[in-house]
Amino acid sequence: MANVEHGGGPGEGFGTPDAEGRLRAARLALWAVAAILAVRQLTAVLTTPSGKRLTDLETWVGPNGVLHVKGSLYDSTQFTGTPFAGLVLKPLTRAAEAALGWSWTFATLLLVVALGMIAARALPQPVSRRTSLLAAPVAISLLMLSLPVRNALWLGQTSIIPVLLVLLGCFTVRGERASGLCLGLAAALQPTVLLFVPLLWFTGRRRAALSGAGTFAALTALAWAALPHDSVTYWLQHTAGVGLGGKADALGNQSLHGALLRLGLTGPLEITLFLLLGAAVSVLALRRAVRYARDGQLLLAVAITGCAAVAVSPTTWQHQLLWLLLAVVGRVGRRASDRSVWPVAVVLVMTLPAKMMLPNTPALYALRDDLVLVAALAAAVAVPFLSRSSPYYQEPVPTEYAPAVPARFRGIPLLPFLRRVLTRPNLLLELLLIRVVYAAYARVRLAAGASGDDQGRARAEHHGRMVFDTERFLHIDIEHWLNHTVAGIGWLRDFFDFYYESFHFVLPLTVLAVLYWRRPVDYRWARTSLGFATFLALIGFWLFPLAPPRLMPGLGFIDTVHGAQDLAHPDYGAMTALTNQYAAMPSLHFGWSLWCGVVIVVLAPKWWMKALGLLHPLCTITAILATANHWVLDAVGGAVVVTAGFALSYVVQGPRTARAPALDAAGLMEPVPVK
Repeated sequence: MANVEHGGGPGEGFGTPDAEGRLRAARLALWAVAAILAVRQLTAVLTTPSGKRLTDLETWVGPNGVLHVKGSLYDSTQFTGTPFAGLVLKPLTRAAEAALGWSWTFATLLLVVALGMIAARALPQPVSRRTSLLAAPVAISLLMLSLPVRNALWLGQTSIIPVLLVLLGCFTVRGERASGLCLGLAAALQPTVLLFVPLLWFTGRRRAALSGAGTFAALTALAWAALPHDSVTYWLQHTAGVGLGGKADALGNQSLHGALLRLGLTGPLEITLFLLLGAAVSVLALRRAVRYARDGQLLLAVAITGCAAVAVSPTTWQHQLLWLLLAVVGRVGRRASDRSVWPVAVVLVMTLPAKMMLPNTPALYALRDDLVLVAALAAAVAVPFLSRSSPYYQEPVPTEYAPAVPARFRGIPLLPFLRRVLTRPNLLLELLLIRVVYAAYARVRLAAGASGDDQGRARAEHHGRMVFDTERFLHIDIEHWLNHTVAGIGWLRDFFDFYYESFHFVLPLTVLAVLYWRRPVDYRWARTSLGFATFLALIGFWLFPLAPPRLMPGLGFIDTVHGAQDLAHPDYGAMTALTNQYAAMPSLHFGWSLWCGVVIVVLAPKWWMKALGLLHPLCTITAILATANHWVLDAVGGAVVVTAGFALSYVVQGPRTARAPALDAAGLMEPVPVK
């Protein structure tokens, strides 16, 4: 939110009518996006059949909910709130189910909007006029997209209320007593919010701290008086909520306690280690939070304290993780090109499942399972946020751009502000984005097909017959001859099977790695072109599911890689449910290999390197035809999307630089003028 813009002073660059018009248009567009996201969330919840939506709310206040029936609130462990929360929710049991669902969802959306508005107004000053105008819709949109808000809306949870109360107490209400009242009320609903009391105390707001602690004590005492048995159960037997809502070692519990349990620690050792780590995190986080609060970055201080509360709480479910999203206001990095790394990482962690962030590798399971906790701990105790006194806070080291190359056509580049950057992009951000983009590609590719659906299979086979007939008409149907010829020569069959399975991902990643290290400017050009080509291929998979030759009945093709298959229920081991067997048009095996060849031919300094670059797509097209995994026209489609990818890169950003700049002694790029 704070990183909408980091450079320049307030109002810089927005004095002209054209600039003001663009700013107003951008603001309206962002508010429209926020409204669309809100309507989408509302529709997703309210169109879901009763019994599958607002399940936690139904468990609490429904006809058979824990607040309706006699006995303890915690007999079923489904109620995760404090006894005071039970008192607050008790009147809702009289509401009609339909009316409660609508009103609860609308009220939650309004709370999210209020949260975004307060956070936008609490940005550390000074901020530019553009930031002040665009921050609110950006904040609300990010909140709507975040997993905690989506989870809270879907389940009917109350976890947004404590966050909003803390922000109200810190930024909106007047008077320290009123501020403490908001904080104490939030702590009565979510006890780890008490961590904000020392933050207020050490930042000079001692009356607010005392008021908050007193309010919490009074409300908790009220709950003890009204619900003594439930209070004993919650505070003593469940140790402030441990074991409520699910097992403490469940993946959904993103606290230090849950992480230690998942690592196999139990008993006194785990409890002792949790208490020691919790105390250390609390002390370190509070010291950092106090420092940033005194520096004028109170919203960042609140985010750091909230992240510490996430970590040290005995249980922290997904809908309680909203504090981490507020940490995007922190500015990290001296270079302007590095400023986006931290906010992008936080937004991705808070909006995407952990499985999309990290590969499905056993060595990374522990990190993947606790990814949100790791991010919260990083924000609380590790990330070196800049202070406002730093010379780089307002004016980071500017990004160097390559000189513009004149285009042959008028109107190119289409987006001239996307100039080609000279410096090497941030490696962490690149790896993160590559992983996320690939995960999205894999999901869309899988969703585009219907491998297990008879109707989808029939459609794919129909398209296969169309392609086969077209190739016969054009006299390019060489797949059957090549497939049977190679299948009859053992060593040749093994070679092409190995080539098909091994080089599809390895070579593109190798080319990208070499370019990243040696030719950063060309890396961005090549990476962008590959991204465009892959996106276009996904459209092809979606619109034209196609059975490859090996899955076409009655044509006599040999599946040299997987062996003979039941075409109705093919079995490829663990990959059966993870791949779309009908994503054949266009062929990205050939497309990506052609991309490698073009990049190597354009950039390689030696003729033999260029020859090897051309050899790869030739071997690939032979392999995909010999193994009966693609038609000839699939390869043509792959060539088309790659050509279109390079063309789109040209249209959007203009021609690539004629020569790559050289690295200087410091590892930065020396601009090379283009004649």
